[in-house]
Parts: sequence; C-alpha cells; structure tokens
Amino acid sequence: MERVILHVDMDAFFASVEQLDNPALRGRPVVVGAPANQRGVVAAASYEARRFGIRSAMPSGEAARRCPEAVFVAPRRERYQEVSATVLAIFERFTPLVEPLSIDEAFLDVTGSQALFGTGPEIAQAIRRLIREETGLTASVGVAANKFLAKLASDMNKPDGVTVVPVTREGILAFLAPLPVGSIWGVGVVLQKRLNDAGFATIADLQQSTVRALEPVVGMHAAEHLLRLAYGEDSRELQEAQEEKSISKEHTFNRDVRDAERLERTLLELVDEVGTRLRAKGRYAGTARLKLRWHSFKTITRQHPLTPPCCDDFALRTAALALLRAEIAGDHAAVRLIGFGVSDLQDRPPEQLSLFGGEEADRGKRERLSRSVDQLRQRFGANAVARGR
Repeated sequence: MERVILHVDMDAFFASVEQLDNPALRGRPVVVGAPANQRGVVAAASYEARRFGIRSAMPSGEAARRCPEAVFVAPRRERYQEVSATVLAIFERFTPLVEPLSIDEAFLDVTGSQALFGTGPEIAQAIRRLIREETGLTASVGVAANKFLAKLASDMNKPDGVTVVPVTREGILAFLAPLPVGSIWGVGVVLQKRLNDAGFATIADLQQSTVRALEPVVGMHAAEHLLRLAYGEDSRELQEAQEEKSISKEHTFNRDVRDAERLERTLLELVDEVGTRLRAKGRYAGTARLKLRWHSFKTITRQHPLTPPCCDDFALRTAALALLRAEIAGDHAAVRLIGFGVSDLQDRPPEQLSLFGGEEADRGKRERLSRSVDQLRQRFGANAVARGR
C-alpha cells in the first residue's frame, strides 16, 4: 500500500492565537516577540504583518521600521501550548503515528487510517475542519507519499489550504520541476545562492543534472541528497515524539546591565517561569544551569547538580543565585543576556531516607507551596502572587 503522509502546519500560529483571543487585533499587523524598542527578535508575524516583509527571527527594530503601525505582543507560551495540545489531540483521533516537529506543525502517517476515515485528502479536510471548530484557528495541510513532499506541499496554499501531491513518478517530477531550489527542505539562503550561481535555479535544473556535475558545487554527500529530493525521494519514517530533555528561559536586556540586584531580580523571574513549566509537566530536575552573555558577546554557561532532583522554586532559586553570584563577584563585565534552565529531567525524585525524615517533609512542603502559587497565578493571573526577596 502506498504511504500517505500529512504535514499539518498551523497558520501564523502565535499571531493567530493572539488575534483569536483579542478581537481588536484582527485584521491588524501583529508581531509576537520583543517590543520594538528593545533588543530581541520576532517570534511570529500575522499575515497582515508579513505583507511588509516581516518574518520570524527578524530583529524587532527592523520589523518596526518596515511597519510602524505593527502591534507588538509579548509571547504567551502557556497559551500556545494549551492550543497545541488541543490540536495534537485532534491528530490522534485519526492516527497514533504522529511526529510533532514543533509546537505548531506535525507529520501524520494516515496510511492505515484510510479504511476508517477515507482518503488522505479527505482526512486532511476533516482535520482542518475540526481544528477550526475546536480552536477557532486555521491550518494548512500537505498530502503526499513521503515527509519531504508533504512538508513542501503544506506551504503552497497558505493560509487554510490543502495541497495534494501526485503519486506517480511522472506527476511528482512535474510537480517539483518549476519550484525554486530554495524550496527544498534544508536549502538555506547561502546554499541557494551557491546553487543559483552555478546555474541551478529550479528543481528542474537539478533533475536534469548529475552527481558529478553537482559535486563541485555542494560536495558528494549533499549532491546525492539534493538529487534524491529533486526526484521526490524520501524514505524517512516518522519518529515518535521525543521527551523534552530540558526547560529554559532567557532574557535579553535592552541595555547591558552591571547592577547585581537587577541581574538577580531578572534571574529569579526566569526561575519562576522555568519552575512553573517544570511542575506543569510533572517533572523533577537534576541539574540547574545559568547562561550569561557579556557585553562582548562572549557567552558562558555554568551548571550545578540538584541533589536530590527537585521542582520547587525554593531549591531552584537557591541554585540559580549561587551560580550567578559566583560569576559576578567583584568587578565584572556588563551582561547582555541572562538565562536559566534545568536538565536531567525525570518523572519522580529518587527515594532518599534521612535519619528523622525532616528533610523529605520540608522538601514536600516547599513543593506543595510552589504548586499552590502556580494554581493562584493560573486562576488570577501571572502577577497575582509575587515573592519577596
């Protein structure tokens, strides 16, 4: 049986969620990311903003120059994860074979689902309908015989479209031929320019070439890989979703900072967010990690074991402050970026017995208190509870 792979890609996901939750933003150029007057980059842009050439990873200042009337909105990670979980649950109604690529896109193998739900294109339409009904958002879907073709197709009729790739060899070659070489997954700006300079403008140019002719341009391995994709060949299977191995959060200062108190205050805010996400996932961290980027752009990371593994804010704060204070003791360079993260995640802390059990009881109290704070913030807002220094 011919494989049927779907690539489902939410349309301008972060920005669309913001427009969904705030009707005043609908129809306006929305940029999710750092404010225009601060250092940082665009995380997502609505389709109205994209008309001005605004794209993900663009500096926020550049986005503001391109579109002075753009509305900048701070990212809300928890909200995006909530919607993403709803979309993932929709996928799983049709197939257990789901490979999430990120929070807003995934591959689905629906080969064995067609007896129950219809053809691949019919399943794609059903998924789009359910996403719209249950989230209020739109998604675009590519339907093909492999992952490369499905992902390529999902981007061709955005937003809110379905693209079906032919299944015959002749049909696949004709489908790919007019596309620019830059549309091939993995061909970035630099490689595209190298190919263009060598006379390879479209995928048809690659289809008419050989490994020997392409090797001087990109090397043997890349030449073989590009030619396989130019012919629409991709034998990769779907990969099961991998468990998150770390959780982290960073902050880039608008102006470089030397003040120790401000650095500590910012770090503790990052710790609170990481701790909240850690507890929401029901995980315990075995390592705390500090990241600092100095004024010179030199970046360092320092880590500290958490023994036993924990998830409460008190232990995380203690570890984070110890790491920071060790780096900024005495005279130190100005800090451009500060980050905090945890790794070595596990489902439960190891059983450890102390002489009188007091240590375990205290740790349990700290964890329960941290979870109580999470519940209050979830109910009344992120600023409902603030911790004293």
